[in-house]
Amino acid sequence: MNVTSYVQDKHMTLVLSGEIDHHAARQVMAQITAKLDAYLPTELELDFGEVSFMDSSGIAVVIHTLRAMRELEGRLVLTNIPPQPLKVLQAAGIGRLTELTERSAV
Repeated sequence: MNVTSYVQDKHMTLVLSGEIDHHAARQVMAQITAKLDAYLPTELELDFGEVSFMDSSGIAVVIHTLRAMRELEGRLVLTNIPPQPLKVLQAAGIGRLTELTERSAV
């Protein structure tokens, strides 16, 4: 699992790639926390476009990130979500907590 970051002003985009499972979740949360602590964004976009698989551990990553952004009084959006991770997020009701945007068909 890789996390690539892009920052412009107070907007940060984190591109997640690979599988988000119980093995990767702690590592991803630590990477996200380090990036948030370093840049203190007011808006964070988690881009799921390169996520090939996600289990319920991905929900923990999203909740962790949402709590961190609320502490920063910022906003979290989840974008470019492929069908399989989208099903997991929708089943957990994450759409009631933050904005979800599906990956567009190309």
